[in-house]
Amino acid sequence: MNRFIRALLTSAAAAAIFAASPAVAADIPCSTAKLIVPWKAGGGTHVIFSIFEKTIQNLDVKPKIKVVTIPGQGGNKGAKEAAKAKPDGCTLFAIHQSAITSYLNGRIDFQFDGFETVSLLTSTPDIIGASGKATWNSLKELKKAAMASPGSIKTGATFGSTSQFMWLILEDLTGMKFKYIPYDGTRERMTALLSNAITLGTLNVASGRKYLESGELKAYAIAAEERSKHLPNLPTLKELGVDLVYALKRGIVVPKGTPKDVIEAWSQIFKKAAENPDLMKQMDAKGTDVQWVGPADYGKWAKDTFATHEKVAIKIGMWKKK
Repeated sequence: MNRFIRALLTSAAAAAIFAASPAVAADIPCSTAKLIVPWKAGGGTHVIFSIFEKTIQNLDVKPKIKVVTIPGQGGNKGAKEAAKAKPDGCTLFAIHQSAITSYLNGRIDFQFDGFETVSLLTSTPDIIGASGKATWNSLKELKKAAMASPGSIKTGATFGSTSQFMWLILEDLTGMKFKYIPYDGTRERMTALLSNAITLGTLNVASGRKYLESGELKAYAIAAEERSKHLPNLPTLKELGVDLVYALKRGIVVPKGTPKDVIEAWSQIFKKAAENPDLMKQMDAKGTDVQWVGPADYGKWAKDTFATHEKVAIKIGMWKKK
């Protein structure tokens, strides 16, 4: 009996160790995996994933990662490279909602469902920003002006991108209508706001904080679940009666067909990196929240987010449901 019990306990302990170590069981045939970032070096997404790269380099995990930028075609060039890669865990792809917005406006051929989701990692909330010369001092005043003169308030955005979709969803929820002025990116939009060439534009904590504190720009609300500790006096949209949370959520996907144990292994590696105190400190300095989510829940989030954007794209005539 004692021998039987000892054998049973030994087997149970071994099973528990195996279950607690999914990363060990995965067969990933490379010492360093390529993480494709489909945008230019130096941009926000490249900077954030470079921090993850350095963190993982210093962790006791295998494989490591190497960030490789493949910009072009609105992210499509890098997406094509990732999609055609062998599904063995040696090629990862950095992604956020621009994959959805660019897909809906016909700019790229891929979105989340062209890959397997691994981990959602960070969240950078949008701020409803305005020129410092804007005459309104609250969202309520802005809404009153927008409703009185629909389509007249100049709002900077990259057409068909996340910087426009936030406003489009806000329109859908509130009845406001804006006049969109195209800009290539965040830097150009920020310059236009500071010069009063446009009146409205999205900001985030990292890019807008110093201008908000100096009074060069205004902010009416943050599209987050909670107020930012960096801007504690700025209310959330939810506090103001608008049920909208909109943040750029960056994560990792892999080619279709990648084995589940490999996906889980990478998910746990990124979870460990996301829990690193130094990484969290660096992200906090950039006004970016670390929000690790595993493969299944990340996949659900991607489907729900696509549905929200698709609804707006159909409404404005950008997209016809297939």
